[in-house]
Amino acid sequence: MKRDYYEILGVDRGAGDGDLKSAFRKLAMKYHPDRNPGDTEAEAKFKEINEAYEVLKEPQKRAAYDRFGHAAFENGMAGARRGGQQGDFGASMADIFDDIFGDFMGGGRRSRGGRERGADLRYNLEITLEEAFAGKTVEIEVPTSVTCTTCSGSGARPGTQPTACRTCGGAGKVRAAQGFFTIERTCPACQGRGEIIADPCPDCAGSGRKTQERTLSVNIPAGIEDGTRIRLGGEGEAGVRGGPPGDLYIFLSLKPHEFFQRDGADLYCRVPISITTAALGGAFEVPTIDGGKTKVKVPEGSQTGRQFRLRDRGMPVLRSTQVGDMYITVAVETPQNLTRRQRELLEEFERESSSENHPESTGFFARVRDFFGG
Repeated sequence: MKRDYYEILGVDRGAGDGDLKSAFRKLAMKYHPDRNPGDTEAEAKFKEINEAYEVLKEPQKRAAYDRFGHAAFENGMAGARRGGQQGDFGASMADIFDDIFGDFMGGGRRSRGGRERGADLRYNLEITLEEAFAGKTVEIEVPTSVTCTTCSGSGARPGTQPTACRTCGGAGKVRAAQGFFTIERTCPACQGRGEIIADPCPDCAGSGRKTQERTLSVNIPAGIEDGTRIRLGGEGEAGVRGGPPGDLYIFLSLKPHEFFQRDGADLYCRVPISITTAALGGAFEVPTIDGGKTKVKVPEGSQTGRQFRLRDRGMPVLRSTQVGDMYITVAVETPQNLTRRQRELLEEFERESSSENHPESTGFFARVRDFFGG
C-alpha cells in the first residue's frame, strides 16, 4: 500500500508551495543516489520522494489527490504519469538547481511574472584631501531608469493587466525532455518574462520604467580613503515591470594635493630649506590640513632627508577618534645663479673649512682612497 504523499515529504496538508519545495529539496539531497552509491533503500526513498513532489507541486494534481487520494492517478491517468515521469523528474531537479545556485551563477535572475531586478549603477566622485579630512555631504546628479508612474511599473496601460504567457504558462522558460535530461531555454514568446502585455503603457512603451535624472545626497565621512566604495541600496536602475531596483555604487578618488602626500592616516610634506638655514639653524612655517599652520624648528647642521614628526596633525581614522601624524622632510637646496660677491664668500668659506665641517664627505673619500690602496 502506498504511503501518503504528505507523510513522505513530512509536511501538513495545508503546506504552501515554499514549504513543499523546501521539504523536497532537503530530502532529495539526503537520499540522492550520488550521495548513497549502492544503497537500494535510499534509491527507493528518492523515487518515492520525487513521485510525491511531482503530484503535490502541481495545483490540479494536488487538488485531485486531496479529493481522491492515490486513486486519482490509477488506470488512465497512471499511463500519463509514468510516461512523463522522467521528464518531470528532470524538470524538478532543474528547479532545485535554480533555487540553490541561481543567485550565485545568475545574480539578478528574472523572477516569474516578468519582474526583473534593475541594473546596478556606478558613479565616480572626486573629492579634495581637505574634504576627506573634514567630511562633507555632496549632491550628485544620477541619470537612471525610474519606475513609470503612469502604469506603476507594470508596463500595461492603466486599467489593464499583463496576462500570463500561454507558451510557458508564466514560467518564462520552456523545457524539452530527452531521456533522463531536460533541456531548458528562454520562452521565445515572452522573452523569459512570463507575461504578455497586449496593451502597453503609452508613457514607457511597456517597459515599466523611464529615464530621468535624480539628485541624491551622499554623506562622505571624515577620514575616508582613496578608492573607497560607497553602496546606496535600491538607488540603481528601477526593475523591469515592478521588479526590485538595483544598487548605486559610488567610487571615491582623491585629487592630488599641492603639498601633502597621504599614507593611511599619516601625511607627508617635503620642504626645501636654504643652505644657511641648514647650517646655522632656523625655523619655517608649514600649512596643516585643517587650514592652519605650524612652525618647525631646524637645528643647526641639518642634512637633506632629516624628518620632523608633528603628532596628531594628520588625517582622522575612519569611524575612530584616532588621528594620524604629519611628517616634514627637509631638503637642503644648493644655491644657484650666484653673484660675484656670493661666489667670493663661498670660496673664502671653502678655504677656511676643515674636515670637521664636512665629516660625512671627508669620511667617504678617505674610504675611497683606502679602497684603491692609498
